[in-house]
Amino acid sequence: MNARLTRLAERRERLIAQAAAQRTTLGQNYESFRKPLMLADKGVSTVRYLKSHPFWIGVIVFAFTVLRPGRLTEKLRRGWFIWQIVLRLFGR
Repeated sequence: MNARLTRLAERRERLIAQAAAQRTTLGQNYESFRKPLMLADKGVSTVRYLKSHPFWIGVIVFAFTVLRPGRLTEKLRRGWFIWQIVLRLFGR
């Protein structure tokens, strides 16, 4: 019985070491995919949000059809600037 417990303990140690090595390898491989995966995740989140709020799809289509692209770009730039100021003021 004692020999069996010794073998099990040795096997457990080998498996723990193997799992640690695999975690290290996975972590190193993950770093190269981190930014593309974050971008894809944001894209999926955006699509889900637009699916659940179809009003915003209409607003976007309206903005592109009614406003000229130059005006739209300028308004978006100003809106983004104001949004960043509001976020900084409220500490987010």
